[in-house]
Amino acid sequence: MDVAYVCEWEKRPKSNHCPSIPLVCAWSCRNLVAFTTDLKNEEEKDLTHMIHIIDTEHPWDIYSINSGHNEVITCLEWDQSGSRLLSADADGQIKCWGMAEHLVNGWESSLGSAVEGDPIVALSWLHNGVKLALHVEKSGSSNFGEKFSRVKFSPSLTLFGGKPMEGWMAVTVSGLVSVSLLKPNGTLLTASESLCRLRGRVALADIAFTGGGNIVVAATDGSSSSPVQFYKVCVGVVNEKCRIDTELLPSLFMRCTTDPARKDKYPAVTHLKFLTRENSEQVLLCASSQLGSIVECWSLRKEGLPVNNIFQHRSPVVGEKQPMILKWRILSATSDLDRVSAVALPKLPISISNTDLKVASDTKFCPGLGLALAFHDGSIHIVHRLSLQTMGVFYGSSASSQRGPDEPALKRQRPAGTAGHFKALQLSWTSLALVGIDNHGKLHMLRVSPSMGHTLDMNTSLRHLLFLLEYCMVTGYDWWDILLHVQPGMVHNLVDKLHEEYMRQNQALQQVLSTRIVAMKASLCKLSSATVARACDYHAKLLLIAISSTLKSLLRPHVLNTPDKSPGDRLAEICVKNTDTDIDKVMINLKTEEFVLDASTLQSLQQLIQWVGDLVLYLLASLPNQGSLVRPGFGFLRDGPSLGMLREMMVVIRIWGLLKPGCLPIYTATSDNQDSMSLLFRLLTKLWLCSRDENHPSEPDDSLIDECCLLPSQLLVPNMDWLPVNDGVVSKLQNKQPLRLQFGKPYSLPGLGSGAPVEIFSRTPGSQRMDNLRCLHLGVCPTEDSKACTRCGCVTMLRSPNKTTALKQWEQRWIKNCLCGGLWRRIPTTVS
Repeated sequence: MDVAYVCEWEKRPKSNHCPSIPLVCAWSCRNLVAFTTDLKNEEEKDLTHMIHIIDTEHPWDIYSINSGHNEVITCLEWDQSGSRLLSADADGQIKCWGMAEHLVNGWESSLGSAVEGDPIVALSWLHNGVKLALHVEKSGSSNFGEKFSRVKFSPSLTLFGGKPMEGWMAVTVSGLVSVSLLKPNGTLLTASESLCRLRGRVALADIAFTGGGNIVVAATDGSSSSPVQFYKVCVGVVNEKCRIDTELLPSLFMRCTTDPARKDKYPAVTHLKFLTRENSEQVLLCASSQLGSIVECWSLRKEGLPVNNIFQHRSPVVGEKQPMILKWRILSATSDLDRVSAVALPKLPISISNTDLKVASDTKFCPGLGLALAFHDGSIHIVHRLSLQTMGVFYGSSASSQRGPDEPALKRQRPAGTAGHFKALQLSWTSLALVGIDNHGKLHMLRVSPSMGHTLDMNTSLRHLLFLLEYCMVTGYDWWDILLHVQPGMVHNLVDKLHEEYMRQNQALQQVLSTRIVAMKASLCKLSSATVARACDYHAKLLLIAISSTLKSLLRPHVLNTPDKSPGDRLAEICVKNTDTDIDKVMINLKTEEFVLDASTLQSLQQLIQWVGDLVLYLLASLPNQGSLVRPGFGFLRDGPSLGMLREMMVVIRIWGLLKPGCLPIYTATSDNQDSMSLLFRLLTKLWLCSRDENHPSEPDDSLIDECCLLPSQLLVPNMDWLPVNDGVVSKLQNKQPLRLQFGKPYSLPGLGSGAPVEIFSRTPGSQRMDNLRCLHLGVCPTEDSKACTRCGCVTMLRSPNKTTALKQWEQRWIKNCLCGGLWRRIPTTVS
């Protein structure tokens, strides 16, 4: 493990670091991190309970919310989509936060529930019934369905037709369980019920789910000499009212309390966690004193019930089975440890069957198998989730100077003054990164090696990263934490192998994942200077795919009772069959009545049409320089499907130009009688014929290259507005040197002045800024509010200037996410 970056406050707020007040942290599947602080106001009387949200690629761009909670925040919980956040406090208030205008740096609370005056100790969203299992044994399989199998799992509650019902569940200090259900009309159904008839104090609790749709709650009163109780909770809706049924399950006593040598050594239970939220049969317990801690892992097992000797000799009934009971058995326990300050559990749903565990051990594949323990000396240990054996250690800045790695835990010298230690920890969704908030309010981002420091050959390292990239591609989770481990020399091989695995899937799955894999390739290519031009190509391809599908969707069949093929499908089929280089001869074979649109719609599409026309001209003019790999556009020159898509668009544009000449792309020609569209279509068709067969591509002939050499003398070749250099941190972390950042201060590129933030609108100052989605020029100093993608840096205006239906539909497609699937964040207006 090593530090990727540390982000701190410019002027550290006065925070209450009393041990009884928790600092809470949560990491979403979209790589958003939320954490809390408690700030004192100027009069030093009241605490303001703040929630801070960052995206891990731009940690300095922090969004701080005055939560409105009257008491300290005890729980934060993201939903499965990573777009909504629950917060709960010590007064029983629960708030649901959502993105305002779908921006990661704009949040608002519109829903909430309360158990008045009863502090919340555990909080969880209800399960939606979606569960995958990663099979390390099948990591070499060509089928994604075998690598990542869907596990039969029922939602906590279903609506009519089996759709999962959304909602959340909380456990309070007094032993109440509160459930809030979100109805389709947006209202809440809330109910509360005691966990058992005899209510007692609950100091710690956790919530897990079973495959049958039930919920299991683990609870303890905080004393290690008391039992850890388990309850089954069933939620239902009867007569428009929420109903909760609870049932007591087998309980356990921690083994350290029954060990004569440790009976009173660790009096308090400080951490209680199910190992995963979908596994209610394995639980992690930590008992502590002021000097140290001990951790135990327990498992629930079925055991035969022994029969009394009186009944041993009676004749057994045919088919009678021995009665079975559920009993908690200890799996493993640690030796005496330093005092544990925080625990982080893996979210990667790795299969723990014997064969999968053996393959993982043989190949040194560790993600999902380790959990993190933070100690008061500033160190973090990654231990195996089942055996609790140490897999890796991070010695904090204060800890590394205090001791050697082999020095026993209880004999270490305590440092003078206050040592920094982590009060909250969270593992990323692939377990390759760890975020921690220390007792000084600093945010630390740590890399966690996939092999836990074992030296592996390059092929095995690539296979591990490839396996996790495929998992993110299938689930839709963000892959930022995987990029932390990709070195520039790995990029080319990873992109090629990712493409090979994708091409082995069936056509239906390829279609579903088609844009996601392009976005993933673009993210990888940005990590190496040798492949950054290919990243430009992949972003342009995403825009081309989007424009093509949008323009085709505007086509309508002339007669309603048409055959199964849509006008867009017929267009693609005819353009593939007809290899004529004359655009007008290709047009003759189409039913032009299907292309009829009103003039205002066609005119509103002009900026998208212009982008397509500029791209065709730029690519053809670049063909003579195809030997230059670093030149943007090179990837298209051998991409048969993309060239075919451009050819289809040229045909559509030609037809629309007959209806509304004003919608045609504008070219600056040296001759007045130059038919630019025909010329470009003829050259584009020749280039497409060379790469139409992906398995046997041919080189462009000399006559085609000669004609392309003459293009700049016939038409003015535009400067394509490739996406700007992203200002995120991941591409700056390859040298393994930790970055020191400040909240609220944008990170500066090396070589620029310390006060000069990265300009995300363009590569050179003083040039035109672009709206990358609408393909509009915004001017040198745009005054419109804009938003940028957290992943690729694509910039677009926050408010729509368009009034036509076609353009509004285009903009609505990207209201929640960018072309690449990244989230949006508001960026400040650039004023010179």
